Amino acid sequence: MNRKVLITPRSFGKSSSEPLDRLKDQGYEIVMNPYGRIMSKSEMIPLMHDIDGIILGVDPLDKEVLQHAPNLKVISKYGVGTDNIDLDYARERGIPVTVTAGANKEAVADYAMALMLGVARRVPMIDKACKKSNWGKTTTIDMWGKTLGLIGLGHIGKGVAIRANGFHMKVLAYDAIKDEAYAKQHQIQYVSLETLIRESDFISMHLPLNENTRHIISYPQFEMMKKTAVLVNTARGGLIDEEALVHALQENKIWGAGIDVFEQEPPSHKLFFELDNIIIGSHCAASTYEAIHEMGMMATANLIHYL
Repeated sequence: MNRKVLITPRSFGKSSSEPLDRLKDQGYEIVMNPYGRIMSKSEMIPLMHDIDGIILGVDPLDKEVLQHAPNLKVISKYGVGTDNIDLDYARERGIPVTVTAGANKEAVADYAMALMLGVARRVPMIDKACKKSNWGKTTTIDMWGKTLGLIGLGHIGKGVAIRANGFHMKVLAYDAIKDEAYAKQHQIQYVSLETLIRESDFISMHLPLNENTRHIISYPQFEMMKKTAVLVNTARGGLIDEEALVHALQENKIWGAGIDVFEQEPPSHKLFFELDNIIIGSHCAASTYEAIHEMGMMATANLIHYL
């Protein structure tokens, strides 16, 4: 009897057929996400009852969903964030959970820089005005020589730090786990979260989402930020309190924000679609052909290893 594999990420196999071909070569029966979007729990559950493995995007895989998968032997995450998986229940069931660590780090680091520049220079707003034949000048802010604060200095945070060197930026970092050797080599200064928030001109989020990091940026932190601060999040929705963010943007407490990840996607707050001082993304920081291929190959290899 063939083993059955569910694949939920919409981009899986889009840049190259190689990951799918590898699964087919193993003789697996493949079930693709039939909705072309992130699935809900009620949509996931009917697909779970006879699968042996899953390559998972950001779709919900909590205990309720996992209880409908009695044959599940491996969860291969397409990415690194595992906050959509009930890790405790998976561990209790003896189901290994793998991630594609490092596969998309360059793509996400590039996108974080793109958001910083786009917000600082009001690129979408200027583009929109020009397309309406409005050739008025918009005065914006520089990135060159400013201070960058990295909340999280893992693979992606380090990639952003290296790119920031090209802009002659001073780099501050906050992380519970410190890589002192790397920081010294690249002139990165570890500081407290409050110091980083007060002193940074640009703040970029690179933390996992858990009970300690949820809403790590909220009303008090926005009050500490510079009026010209730019906040970017390419990590996980939930790190930033979205009500506090909307308030800060409405009241011009910061210069602007670039947000690729939301607690609910698409976001429920209508002002995210209306404010000029925010650039929003569709959780697409990792969506380059190169990163998609690497994530697909790594997720496939992880799944095959355990099946």
